[in-house]
Amino acid sequence: MTQPITLHSIRACLEGAVPAVVATCAGDGTPNVSYISEVHYVDPGHVALSYQFFSKTRQNVLENPRATVLVIHPDTGAQYKLAAGYLRTEDSGPLFECMKAKLAGIASHAGMTGVFRLRGADVYRVDSVTQVYRTSLTPAAASASSLAQVRCCIERLSATSDLASLLDTLLESLRDVLGIRHSMVLMREPTGQALYTVASRGYTASGVGAEIRPGEGVIGAAALSRTPIRIAHATSEFGYGRAMRDDATRLGITAGIESAIPLPGLPESQSQIAVPILAGERLLGVLFAESIETGRFGYDEEDALVVVARHAGSAVAMLEEGEAIDSDRPVARSAAPAPRGAPIRVRRYVENDSIFVGDEYMIKGVAGAILWKLLRDFVNEGRTEFSNRELRLDPAIRLPDLSENLEARLILLQRRLEERCPSLRIEKTGRGQFRLHVNRPLTLAEIGRHQ
Repeated sequence: MTQPITLHSIRACLEGAVPAVVATCAGDGTPNVSYISEVHYVDPGHVALSYQFFSKTRQNVLENPRATVLVIHPDTGAQYKLAAGYLRTEDSGPLFECMKAKLAGIASHAGMTGVFRLRGADVYRVDSVTQVYRTSLTPAAASASSLAQVRCCIERLSATSDLASLLDTLLESLRDVLGIRHSMVLMREPTGQALYTVASRGYTASGVGAEIRPGEGVIGAAALSRTPIRIAHATSEFGYGRAMRDDATRLGITAGIESAIPLPGLPESQSQIAVPILAGERLLGVLFAESIETGRFGYDEEDALVVVARHAGSAVAMLEEGEAIDSDRPVARSAAPAPRGAPIRVRRYVENDSIFVGDEYMIKGVAGAILWKLLRDFVNEGRTEFSNRELRLDPAIRLPDLSENLEARLILLQRRLEERCPSLRIEKTGRGQFRLHVNRPLTLAEIGRHQ
């Protein structure tokens, strides 16, 4: 007995590689057939069609909410007919943002950037799927992520005991188990105004500390919509804005200076996928991967990364709870020996907590405020031992929410110092506690202090 064809089994036809055809009828029965840019898989019973302009197709479905959609398998040429009923149009939200990103990739690949603009996602119920043309060709071998691979990734993550190793294991599992060579994790700033890079793999420069705004690029779109965003073709609309500064600006000594760490990325990236890292409904960050191969990430990879990112989000939340409990332990107050050598000049710009070590931009924001507190306490009191709890309670650091992941900002600061300033080092001494190492004398200066 022949098994019925399901939407799930023909998801390769819904990637936009081959334009689909949609047939509709006006209220008086007059037929219309036209091409459509995107047929998007929503779930096993629904698809969404891209609504880009008020065409005859659009007019017809509003009068008579029935449509027949013809989709073609990109590898075999097999054709399938979907009998569908129009339900609604979404012009915002996760589905809309996902289709918008995908359509931008299709438009760029077809040389139609600026022409293909999504106005809405028309959601249809699929009543039946019928094969109307069969070929002898077989689909190319898929790079599908199997359940065994996903299980292996989750087992690796479950074996970690702190956030730093969790982040590293996450990206190493993508590389070793799923064959994804270029990836990064960005965590959400507590204000929600930015995401900052805390770990990466496969790039020449780590980009630790690089920021991106919600809504910007594939990463920002995934964060804003809290849904996976995947594109199969290079697109300028969803590329990265890598803020670069020339030497003169980097060496400037004026208040309000705005420095940016370049976001890591492939110059010839053809496929990108960004998956939100969630703990329940709380957005913690975004897992991002890219490739120079067109169409590298399909539905199977998306499903795998969503499961792995969900597990990572739950693990982060559990580590947060443990770290908050352990940080209540008393901290040793022993003084450190005085460092020797040429002094290091450290400047803090009060406006945005930007920290410069010598002429080298280091960090800003919450991480900058943390570093300034540590250095100030070292210079004034000789302190080297600290706890996460005291950072949370310090009003100068201005943490807006005690539940936010402070540990991620400490990891960011630790890795940034390792890359840019070996004379300053942060060492974790236990859950919720850490030590500051200073190898040279410090001179501190604040720029823009209110008189």
